[in-house]
Parts: sequence; C-alpha cells; structure tokens
Amino acid sequence: MKKFRKVLDGLTTSSPSGGTIGSPSCGSAAGTPTTAPTPKEIDVQETLVSENFQLCKTVRHGFPYQPTALAFDPVQKILAIGSRSGGVRILGRPGVDCFCQHESGAAILQLQFLINEGALVTACADDTLHLWNLRQRRPAILHSLKFNRERITFCHLPFQSKWLYVGTERGNTHIVNIESFILSGYVIMWNKAIELSTKTHPGPVVHLSDSPKDEGKLLVGFESGTIVQWDLRAKKVDFRIYYDEAIHSVSWHHEGKQFMCSHSDGSLTLWNLRNTSKPIQVTFPHGKIQKDGRKESCKPILKVDYKTSRNSEPFVIFSGGLSYDKAGRRPTLTIMHGKAITVLEMDYPIVEFMTLCETPYNNEVQDPYAVVVLLEKDLIVVDLTQSNFPVFENPYPMDIHESPVTCTAYFADCPPDIIPVLYSIGAKHKKTGYSQKEWPVSGGMWTLGSHTYPEVIITGHADGSIKFWDASAITLQMLYKLKTSKVFEKPKQNEGRAAELVDDDPFAVQMVSWCPQSRIFCVVGISAHIILYRFSKYDANTQIVSLEVRLQCDPEDVISPSENENNPCFSEPHSGSHSPQPHHQHPASPGGGTPESFKDYTPCLKVKDRAVRVPPGYQAELVIQLPWMDGEPPQQISSLDINSAYGLLAFGNCNGLAVVDYLQKTILLCMSTLDLYGAADPYQRLTRSPRRNRQSTSEFCMRGLSNFYSDSKKRIRTSYQSLTELSDNQQSVDTERSKSPTSDHVNGHCTSPTSQPCSAGKPRVPMGPEGPRLARRGPGRPPFRKAQSAACMEISLPVSHTEGFASRRAMLQQLHGVTMYSHDEHHTTTSYCWSDRESRENSFSRSRSSSVSSIDRDTKEAITTLQFGESFGRKSDTLPTPCLWVGTSLGVILLIPMSIPTDLEERMEEPVTIGPCGAVLMLKGSVLRFGFLDCMGALIPNPYEVWRDLNAPEDPDRPRKRKLVHYSPSSSQDTCGEGHLAIVCSERQAKVFLMPSQSCLFVHNITESSFVLRADVVSVCNSVCLACFCANGHVMTLSLPSLRPLMDVNYLPLTDMRIARTFCFTNGGQALYLSSPTEIQRITYSQEMYDNLQEMLGELFTPTETPEAQNRGFLKGFFGGNAHTFDREELFGEAAAGKASRSLAQHIPGQGGVEGMKVAASGAVGEIARARIALDERGQRLGELEERTALMMTSAESFSKHAHELMLKCKDKKWYQF
Repeated sequence: MKKFRKVLDGLTTSSPSGGTIGSPSCGSAAGTPTTAPTPKEIDVQETLVSENFQLCKTVRHGFPYQPTALAFDPVQKILAIGSRSGGVRILGRPGVDCFCQHESGAAILQLQFLINEGALVTACADDTLHLWNLRQRRPAILHSLKFNRERITFCHLPFQSKWLYVGTERGNTHIVNIESFILSGYVIMWNKAIELSTKTHPGPVVHLSDSPKDEGKLLVGFESGTIVQWDLRAKKVDFRIYYDEAIHSVSWHHEGKQFMCSHSDGSLTLWNLRNTSKPIQVTFPHGKIQKDGRKESCKPILKVDYKTSRNSEPFVIFSGGLSYDKAGRRPTLTIMHGKAITVLEMDYPIVEFMTLCETPYNNEVQDPYAVVVLLEKDLIVVDLTQSNFPVFENPYPMDIHESPVTCTAYFADCPPDIIPVLYSIGAKHKKTGYSQKEWPVSGGMWTLGSHTYPEVIITGHADGSIKFWDASAITLQMLYKLKTSKVFEKPKQNEGRAAELVDDDPFAVQMVSWCPQSRIFCVVGISAHIILYRFSKYDANTQIVSLEVRLQCDPEDVISPSENENNPCFSEPHSGSHSPQPHHQHPASPGGGTPESFKDYTPCLKVKDRAVRVPPGYQAELVIQLPWMDGEPPQQISSLDINSAYGLLAFGNCNGLAVVDYLQKTILLCMSTLDLYGAADPYQRLTRSPRRNRQSTSEFCMRGLSNFYSDSKKRIRTSYQSLTELSDNQQSVDTERSKSPTSDHVNGHCTSPTSQPCSAGKPRVPMGPEGPRLARRGPGRPPFRKAQSAACMEISLPVSHTEGFASRRAMLQQLHGVTMYSHDEHHTTTSYCWSDRESRENSFSRSRSSSVSSIDRDTKEAITTLQFGESFGRKSDTLPTPCLWVGTSLGVILLIPMSIPTDLEERMEEPVTIGPCGAVLMLKGSVLRFGFLDCMGALIPNPYEVWRDLNAPEDPDRPRKRKLVHYSPSSSQDTCGEGHLAIVCSERQAKVFLMPSQSCLFVHNITESSFVLRADVVSVCNSVCLACFCANGHVMTLSLPSLRPLMDVNYLPLTDMRIARTFCFTNGGQALYLSSPTEIQRITYSQEMYDNLQEMLGELFTPTETPEAQNRGFLKGFFGGNAHTFDREELFGEAAAGKASRSLAQHIPGQGGVEGMKVAASGAVGEIARARIALDERGQRLGELEERTALMMTSAESFSKHAHELMLKCKDKKWYQF
C-alpha cells in the first residue's frame, strides 16, 4: 500500500525507487500562472504487489514451424507433430492443444505413442530418446536415454509392449525397456543379420516392425535394399532379401504373409514369405513406358501404407514416385484402391503421412477411414470413406501464415457483442466442399473455464489482408478476413508508379488501430497509405474518398523567411489553427513551395475512383496517401491514432505530423516536427546555409518494414520459398551473424538499417566536411523493397551492452520504422566492408545523452507515438479539453489542444481548430506510450462514439444520432480537485506528470543497458500497471503511479526482429508475440491467470478402454503359430539378456520416475472416472472367472458322468472281452 499526499503545483519530486510524494512547504514554482488550480490532496491506494505477477507461457497457436515427424494414438485419438526446433505439438478435439519443447532444441526424428497409455516417445537428432508423460495437462519428461556411440535412425514400439526397438546408423538394433528406460543386453548386430559372404555394409536401419503373424519375428530393413526377418527367440535369421534399389519404407499385410516396399526408383515391390527370392509384383505407379521401350525414371516413393478393408479392395497409399520428366508438378499423395488410382496434389512438400485405421491391432483387418498428411506449411486430413476423397475442415488455426504476418494487435475484454457479429459476417465467406464427417482427431477433454472474457487478436499480412481471431478462453478461431487490396486498382505494367510495384507487396500491413466500441478500424500500409473502415451489417454502394497529404520534408532543407511566406505549413503556431482543406485539394507540405514540386505529385497506389459494391462487414470510407515528390518516395508512417468521439485521425513520420478530420474529409494540420514546437523548441538548432542542389533522399526513404530488404539488383522475395531458404541455410546464417552482429539476415542476404549492400573489396567512402552525397534514384532502381514479413525478420544482437551499443540502438530505430539518424551519418554508410568492425559501429548514430540540451543541426526527429484524449493543453487551463499527445524520437512530448464543436450539425459543418502551441515535456529516449489516470489512480479510457450502422434502413422513431461516451478526468474527483495523471514511457524511462501543472511526480529509469521495445498501461487484478518488454528479453511491470518495480523476469532473449515487431501487451495480464513465422505464442504475467491455467488447459489423456482383439478362431490359433505365447520379458530382461554396455547409452532421469507413468490425470473427475473403470474391469474379470469356474464344474460333472457310464458298461466284462 502506498499513499500519496500534498502535491503542490509546480514542484517535482523524483522517485526512481517508487517512494511517496513529499509534502513541500513552499508554493508553486516561478513562472507558473497564478490562474492555474492548485491540486488538493491526492490519495491513491496502490493494491498491486509483486505477488500478483507470475510470468509463464499459456498456449501456442498456429502451424508448427518446420515440422519433421507425425504420430497418432488410434485409441486416445490424439495427434502429435514434431518440429526441427525440438518442439512437439499435441492436438485433440478443438480446445485440446498442447506445446512441449525439448531443452536441447534438437530436431525430432520420430514420434511413437504408447497407445492408450498416456505417454509419448520422442527420438531426437542428438541421439536421445525421451519419454513424455501425457497424463497431466502440462506434459513432462519422465526419462531420457542418450546414445553415445551410435546414431538413431528408426524406432518401433509394438502395440501393448514395453520394449522399444531402436535402429541405428551402423545397422544395429537395440532394445529399450520403456518403463525403466534402460537398454537391454539383447542386440541384433548388423554382421549377424547379413550373410557372412556379404562384403558390403547394409547401411542404416530404415525400418523395424514385428510380424502380424508372429510377434517373435522382427522385420529389419536396411537402406541398401536388404531386408531381414530376425527370429527373436532363436536369435537367427529366417530369411534375407537383397534388392537392387534402396528401401524407404515397408508395410505389412494384416495376415503377415505379404509385405510391400517402396524404393528410391519410384517402384513398389510386393513380397510373399513363401518365396523371398524375388518379389511377386513390381509396379511403377507413375512410370510410363517410353517409345524406346524403357520406363520413365521416377522420383523415390518415400513412404507406402498397405491397408486392407473388409468391404472393399485394399488401399495402397504412398507419397512421391512422380516421373522426373514432368517438371513443375506439385507434391502428390497417391491412393490406389483396387484398379482406381487417385492422385491428390498438395500445395507444399509432404513431410509425413499416416493412415488412420479402426483397430490398433496390426493382425486384424485395418479398415482405414482417413489419411493425415503433414505438409511443410499445412496439415490436412483426407476422408477415405468417400469415393472423391474430400478433406476434413481443419478446426485448428493452421492458416495464420497463409500470407506472412507483418503486424499483430491484441484486445482483451472486448464488448461481448463484437465476436458474434464478426463471426456471423465471416461465416458467409467460408469455403465449402469439405467432408461432412466429424474431425477424426477428437481425443482429450476441454471445458470452457470460468475465467473467460471476450478476446480478439488481429493479424496483418504481407498481401494486405487482415484477419480477426476469437482468442477467448486460450483458444483461437478465425472470425473475419478483410482484404485491403480491394480498395485499390491492380497495379498494371507500364502504368506510372504502379509499374515499379509489380511483383512486390505494395499492400503489406504495417500497423492497425481498432476501436471495438465504435467498430472503427484503421490500417497503415507499407506504401505510405492509411485506410479507414466502418463496420456495417448491410452491403452498400460506396464511393471511397481519397486524400493526399504532402508530408514530405528534406532534412537538409533550410527554412528561409521567403519559404515561410509561401508555405502555410510553416506558419507560426500563434496563428491558432489551419483552415480545413477539401479532399481534392493538395495541402501544403514542409519542404518546398515551388511549383515544380507539384509535377511529380503521384501516390504510390491508385484508389478506385468509381462506386463499388461492398459486402457486409468492414467497408472502406477514406484513404489517405502520402505521394511521391521530386522522384522520391514518401517516408513510412511511424505512428497513428484515431478517435471516434472526436472524428479525428492523426499520423506522423520522420518528417512531421498530420491530423485529418474523417467526418468532413478534410486535412486539419500538416506540419513538420520542428514547426510544431514554435518558440517552445527545447533544443538549440543551429542554422546552416541552403544547399545549392537538392539531393535525393530516396536512399534512406521508405523505412519500416521495407528497410529489412536489400536494395541490390536481386530482389528478395517474402514467399514461403524464402522462409524455407532461411531455415535451410541456418548454418551459413549463423556464420555470418558472428561476423556482423549489427546486420539483418534474410535469406542469406546481408542488409543494415543504415547501409546499402556492399560488394567485397570496396573501401569505405571517406567523409568530407559535409559527407558524401547520395545519387538520385536511377530509372532502373525500384522505389520499394519487398514488404518484409514479421515472420522473416532475423537480427543478431550483441549480448554485452558495452559492445555493439549503437547496433541495438539501430535495431530499435529499425523496429519503429522511422529514421532517427543524423543525415550526414546516413550518407557515410553508403558503401563499406562488413569486416571493418569499427566502421560498422561508427556507421550508426551516436547514442543520445539524457542531459543533452542541444542536438546536431540536421537531426531528423520522428513522430513515434500519438494519442487523443481529454487533457489540459496548457498550465493555465481550468477545464479538460480534447488534446493530442505527441511523442517524438528525441524524447519530447507535445500537447496540442483542439476545439471541436459538440453539436452534431455544427460538427459536420464547422471546422475543428487546432493550435500547436501547447505544453512541451521531456524524457530520455524515444517516446513509446501514453496513459492517463484520474487522481484516484483509475485508468481513464479514451472517449468514443457508440457504434451505429450508417447503412441501416431509416427508422423515424429512432433516428441515428451520434452518441458519444466521454471519460472526463474531473468527473469523479470532487474531493481530489481537477486534474489527472499522465504516464509517459520511453525506451529508457517512465515518468508520471500531474496535469495541468505539468509537475513530474515520479520518474523511473527502466533500463540503462538495453531499450524498451514495447510498453503499455494495462489493467491487472482490478488495478493498473505499466508493462514493458526490453530488447534484452526482460519483461517488467511497474506500479502506477509510483513506478515501483513489481516484476522483472529475463524471459526471452531477443534474437530476431520478428518478436520485437509483434510483441504486444493487453489487459488481464496477457501478451503475445510471433514465436515463429507460423506460430503465435501467448503468455501471461498475472498470478491469478497462472493459478487458473490448469483449469483452462485441456486434458490430453482420457481414460478409455482398449478395444478387444478379435477372436482368431481355433484353426487360425492352431496353425498360425504361437504368437500369443511370446514373452519379451523372458528374452530381453536382464536375467536372460544381461546388461548393456554402460558406454553405449546414458540414462537421464526426468522430472518424474516410473511412478509418474502410473499416476492418474489431475482432477477429481479423472480420478473418479479411472476408479470406475478400474472397478468395472475388476468386476468384468471376476465375472469371467466365475464363468470359467462354472464351465470347469460343468466339464467336471460331464467327465464324471461319462466315466461312471463307462465303468458300468465295462463292469461285468471279462478281460478277454475287451
């Protein structure tokens, strides 16, 4: 508890550690207007303490990045997917979604479920086996076994067996006890498996399986084409098969008399155990006979499944095998059913597939009903029960990466009606043609928890699409998709600026702003455009209004008095306001008032100039564009805010600020950052002589997303091929990272936020007095670089804060998408060698000191954050008025008061006046976030307009009027006096100001060695705090208003720009970021949610009875061998096989022991269910025992009766009568 009393006007108390406000005895500071109200006693009770915070991961959404393995439990009906980074995703029914991560990060080679046992075995690329316990909501590793001398290539676990067969690269087969995870002394050596006369090594083990006919027979497949059936009891070979082509997979017929192999030449061979000298059938499914009589060469068939069916012909399902001649064909899955061959083309390469069957027993008719196909970027399930083989509709959000994600937004505690409305609109555009059957992966159990509230996640994509997701109750479901590209005409070749945008991503989303209450939605695109959308339940014919804002400024231009006279945007701030301009007029711009500047006044994209029919949902109303000027592209938009109550939209970049009235479709303000200060400029900016010739600034324009792209002739694409290249060339990328810690690595190309690509051997350009100049963009040089997705952004940051300090600085500037460097420093980095470390570090801007009172004469100051709200623009204000808070990259805070008509008719006719001459405040570092509290410490929400459907039919009884909701800072402060608290957070510092006196009550230096990347004022546990995410991976929370540190966790070292660009906080103690190009990771920093997380997660294991094996019949049991009498314990146990060599493998105990496998899943329901099943099983066994006893008694009575009859019959006979 903290209590703050007696804050007198004009006095500032600094408390980095979060102490209480002192009670000075003096009055207000000098210079404070006497008309300013003096705040009365402020009493803020802080309820948050450190115990309210706990950081942990909650759930991961999306498609597993770079998948490598697949497994399915046919009884529990859950699916597991392994990835190259060592992650395991376990999926069941919707809501059952669990992510596990191996600490080693080694790629997963293979997954094996212990069917209906609640356990999973993973084989990793570091030659380690892990046993996971799935009988708990958060799976944990029970045992690990590390192989030291041999590399694991294949694993096989028979159904209802506790012995795991492990094949190695040397061709040996080892056996592991699943319960103890100890290696058995029983080993099948490769030299015993092959004939003594064989001179070559058979290669690694690529297949292991037990015979369906006899579990004592193990089929071992070697890569070279050798197949051996090993008799486990006799420890000898039954038969050997030598084939010329390499083997990729083997599949048994359920009777155990035949098996099928797939080979590297695209052939399938069928073998019969009666004659293993040659295959009974060799087929090339996709190989045709050519004119010369030879068969086409085909690609390898990587896997084949041979499954029988009761009511139809057997299924032969395989991947690959296409002919090499047909170039450009997609990857295929082929289904051969009788004489019918169906080829299913896939969008991505096939990683693995698995046929789902009705029975877990391999010696029964399989009856396949579906095929799970794991692709590199998708997961599909094919329905085998229908002749056209439709796919099932995937209930998981596997298409987040349909187009690379470029930005994210997270909204918790939304209005309850917004999700159903978005879903109803989005459901009309769903795809059709799916299978009518239920999704076959239906395992686990999930219930809607009690701690749920409406949550929405918004993702922006490289193709200009926007996706709204329902994120309530830690699930994710697609609600609505919006395509921003429909607002513009399609770029055509040889047509103005559009010709230079072809094959790029000109519509890529850079930033979004959404007001859930008014349903106003705003999108910022990479082509320096803003689209304003309104929501409607009705379709309409609309004419999209387009505004062009000339917010273009050369940092080296000198503002002379003559230029000021001709440029209204450079008018003095005491003029009070700027007249609104119609949308067809071109507003003036800082940076040139000459008529020649209008010659090349062309926007990057062309808005549709005709009336268009728009469907229900979000409908575009206004498009704002920054045009090209003098052959130079516009600067990227770095900040945006929109307020539905005011009807205003503000945005800024490194040139200046613009405010647009979207109700009247007029531009209210368009000024350079320097002119916003007027006489209140806190920096001493030196004048300089005008340049003789205008120099092009296109070399460092288009910052933001595009500055992650090399400007070389070879354009980098952000397609999925580039993502794959990024992962495939990881080793080379890591090598380059060690050479250049300040560079970005995208697909092997090296770019820098402040440099152009350099060719080896070129010396650094020497610096002159003014620095070297950049040449104007040539005709063959594209103005845009490809829109970089957040999924591709990779950057390597130095660990030490003393070394590479400037590079982290550049990373932060790169993150915000603005230019914050000295102009001359930009010019010095046009060409130099990466090996020159000193040159590299000097190429970035110098760090700013907190005590700087003057800056370099040509520093570019960017607008980094904006926020509308009711506040006090000047110290003399007695009542709150609409204000715009402006934060810049130099740590300056500007307050711009506004006068907005309150009456509806006046608002649509009278102009809004803006006077950019308000207060100026200072912080260290670039300003990131604003927040407002009343004097009781409660969060002041932004004013908004209640949503109304402008396209709805007119109702005379209920006219559609604007209904505004305002939260005035002084409305609930009768005892505290007028005023409010303003929280400002920069990349280095946080401050709390008392308004209107502008007194700094508290200041806290967040970090000295790193930078804050994301900050927000959020609601947690019925209170508010400041949440920060730093570049060094620390997640911190500070109390408000005292700025006491409450939590500081080193959570995630920042290794790539993707996390920095997509990390966002929201209310309720939650946050998210893009953990991979295809996955969203949600986290919580609230202790309350951490405590309730177990209840919210789904159960992976549900008690289920194992289906009984079919009765084989007397003849099959008599002639089919003694498969059911095979005792593996007798063969593989320590008593019979001895101990394995200690140096061969090392046992590593996990978080639980053997008992952990036997414990039931947590929760009383699970305990009762398992107890009931155990009682049922016991009663069933007792019943069976009773039946057997009765049968034995009946047999005994019958035997006694027959014996008595025989005795009576033979009683009187003599011995010679027999």
